[in-house]
Formats: sequence, structure tokens, C-alpha cells
Amino acid sequence: MIAVQDVEASTRWYQRLLGCESTHGGTEYERLTADNEVILQIHDWGTDDDHANLGDPNAGNNGNGVLLWFEIDDFDDAITRVEELQAEIVLKPHRNPARGDPGGPANRQCWIRDLDGYTVVLASPDGEAWSTET
Repeated sequence: MIAVQDVEASTRWYQRLLGCESTHGGTEYERLTADNEVILQIHDWGTDDDHANLGDPNAGNNGNGVLLWFEIDDFDDAITRVEELQAEIVLKPHRNPARGDPGGPANRQCWIRDLDGYTVVLASPDGEAWSTET
């Protein structure tokens, strides 16, 4: 679960980025699912509904030390969606590790920031990068 300034805007952003769907809706809370699995919950910073501590919306640097990591099957299409959303790119699309080191995941990744400054990692499945090498 992440706390955000505008649940509806964040919901639209994540639905577009990840191709997921809303299963709750509203201005205070959202559940996003893909293939009938919850992949992200989004909560309004200002809504008090007995959660112990969502954090301080004025602290800045949302999610410091946290990466919202999504393994996706459509990496190239996702990069097109990143561009359409005009998301801030933290680390441009790259292979991890950089070359054919068998010790690494051999996937592709792109690190971006969402509307509230959380770092989001889009990663292809482990081993996928082997098939993209020439």
C-alpha cells in the first residue's frame, strides 16, 4: 500500500502503466488487480480510517529506500507507456547485469518515479534478457 495525494490520479496512472484494473474505486482508497490478484493498494494521505501510521505527507522523499517492483511480461510496450505518461526516468531501460553474467537475473529494467515521487521499477522476467541479446 502506498499513500498518495490524489487517489484517483494515481489510480489512472498505475492502470495505464501496468494494464491493471480498479476493483474498489473512490477518492480515499483503491485496489488495483491483474489476473484477479491484488498488485497494489493506494490510500489517501489525508483519510483517517484507523490505520496506525501511513506516514507524514509533508516529510518529502516518499518511499525513501522502498522500490515498488513490478515484474511485467510486456517490457517494450511498458516503456512506450512510460513515455506516454511522461514519467520521470530514474534509470533508463537497461539489462541487469549489463552483460551476460550468469550470476545475475538477466532481465531488463527501467526505474521511474510515480506522481507522488515513489520509485517504480519495471522488470522483465528473470532470464528474458537472454532472448533479447544479439
